[in-house]
Amino acid sequence: LAGSYYVESLTNAIEKQAWDYIEQIDALGGSVRAIERGFMQAEIEQAAYEYQHALEEQRAVVVGVNRFVSENEAHPNLLRVDPTVGKRQVAKLADLRQRRDNQLVQQTLTALEEGATSTANLLPFIIAAVEAYATLGEISDAMRHVFGEQHEFPTSNTQ
Repeated sequence: LAGSYYVESLTNAIEKQAWDYIEQIDALGGSVRAIERGFMQAEIEQAAYEYQHALEEQRAVVVGVNRFVSENEAHPNLLRVDPTVGKRQVAKLADLRQRRDNQLVQQTLTALEEGATSTANLLPFIIAAVEAYATLGEISDAMRHVFGEQHEFPTSNTQ
């Protein structure tokens, strides 16, 4: 088929669709602006929706999911965690916070925040905080204070 008029026409059609898509993104102000306006997220959501719909209608095939599904397949047991485990962990955390040097923890978290405002490698700051018994939540809060949180862009105003 290489070089055939049919293959060439398919190639040309794909190229045209790609350029049309690029022009649509350019019309939104480029890739960064399209991301900020939620265009990319909306496109991903729409593609995922269409793919799921195709799976459900069996227009797309995934062996073992919607075709050729094994009737005898064993379903794994789900892990059920005893609620007392969580209560014990909370008590351990409270005990840790009582026993550690909270001033040292605060110093390491402040150093982490200061490091995060520069181009410094943050791993030594994180290691120091861990060695001072800072919790993952406290370390994450320090990073969040500098970098903020990832939020989904609204997908309603994409055009």
